[in-house]
Amino acid sequence: MATSQHYIWAGGHFVLLASALRIFLSWITFGSPSSWWYKAGFLGALTSYAIVCHKSLGTPQPNAAWVKKALLDENVQYFILAFFWFTSKPVTIAILPYAIFSLFHALTFARTTLMPQFLPPGPPATAGGPPTPPPLAKKLQVWVKANYDRAMSVVAYAEILIFVRVILGAITFQNSLLSPLIYGHFLRQRYYQSAFTRHALAHADAQVTGLTTRPGIPPVVGQVWQRIRGLVGTWGGSVLQAPATPNAGAARR
Repeated sequence: MATSQHYIWAGGHFVLLASALRIFLSWITFGSPSSWWYKAGFLGALTSYAIVCHKSLGTPQPNAAWVKKALLDENVQYFILAFFWFTSKPVTIAILPYAIFSLFHALTFARTTLMPQFLPPGPPATAGGPPTPPPLAKKLQVWVKANYDRAMSVVAYAEILIFVRVILGAITFQNSLLSPLIYGHFLRQRYYQSAFTRHALAHADAQVTGLTTRPGIPPVVGQVWQRIRGLVGTWGGSVLQAPATPNAGAARR
């Protein structure tokens, strides 16, 4: 049975989803999304991630072992990043990965908690057996499983685009110079922890390398790109690798 904490966790995801939807609708209609929705979305993210982090790590402990464990936890990393976005000048696209995570969590919450309360159950699987979940809940479960890996790939590519955005934003003074450094460190952690991120970065690297070595492109462009690759590889601790097949994992966010 869902606890009040579980409902608060889900509420954070629903708030984030509603805020992201309002922002994306503004984009589609060529409007200017209000920073209020941006702040509300990340406040929802902070609420949900705080609960997950507490359940995973317990009460914060004033010792190096706990801090090291926390910093290596993916949910803590997303929580810290959400706090950075919440307190910084809005970078609207930054809410996209969180919105995708929240979509899947909200759908799962609706399937496992809300639908059994409001929809009639399905027929028993066997004569005299217990009723099955509502038919809509089963269809939703199939959809979530079928689209999870694809959604995580979209998140990985979106996070690369966000990194490009904050680099350009720092150059044009649209966001702080600190943003690329913080987000670059976050993306480095994602590279080591997520097969989806490794695959997306390798694919992006191959595409850019191919473009810079096409006939007619000045050789200096390819040389600059190779220099950038070398610097990124040195900073990241390893060279960019060939694409790997992402493996699905259970999202706890």
